[in-house]
Amino acid sequence: MRVKDLPAEDRPRERLLARGAEALADRELLALVLGSGIGGCDAVELAARLIARYGSLYELSRADPHELVVGLPGMGPAKAARVTAAFQLGRRVLSPADDDWLRVTSSADLAAVAAPLLRGLRKERVVVVVCDNAGGVLRTALLTEGSADRSLLPVRDVLALVLAAGGASFGVAHNHPSGCVDPSERDRRVTARLAEAADAVGLRFLDHVVVTDAAWRRVPALQAPAERGV
Repeated sequence: MRVKDLPAEDRPRERLLARGAEALADRELLALVLGSGIGGCDAVELAARLIARYGSLYELSRADPHELVVGLPGMGPAKAARVTAAFQLGRRVLSPADDDWLRVTSSADLAAVAAPLLRGLRKERVVVVVCDNAGGVLRTALLTEGSADRSLLPVRDVLALVLAAGGASFGVAHNHPSGCVDPSERDRRVTARLAEAADAVGLRFLDHVVVTDAAWRRVPALQAPAERGV
């Protein structure tokens, strides 16, 4: 039965208004985001097809909007943009953007500021958080985006971005799409290079963190052989 053929009290929009969003199934909530169906398929059925195609709502949330358009004939760029925007809003609401929040005084602050730009992705991405002397965030910028398991973190480009933004300090964050929060040796090596380069140009390096969809972790600098007693 199509949505428009249902009794008014059983339609997703009317049920949400009468009983709250918690009363709706995932496919019904997604149908409200989509707004309408496509030829021969109403909004609820289209939502169910989307979730089934990706296996879960979580995997759907990680899909690129262009992938949504290509993957389901009739989906269209407008619907794909609505779905992507809805999931992004959900991520951002987990990071309140008030004045006190947008100040980096700890590794946890750095992870929280960068997280909305790093979660729900299938590719690694590097984000630079530029701050003033007191840790106030001046700019949060996407630096690079790589493959599913490798992204580039060019130290020179990081410093150029910070200096161009008038920053006095900065932190760097990147994601691990695999969900593993453990930093690699390469991550630790980059941390050491960032700290050394920042000191050379008079900037304060705040930290480097790995962010996943569920957690975050500091990336300590890789010690030189002499420092490890070798």
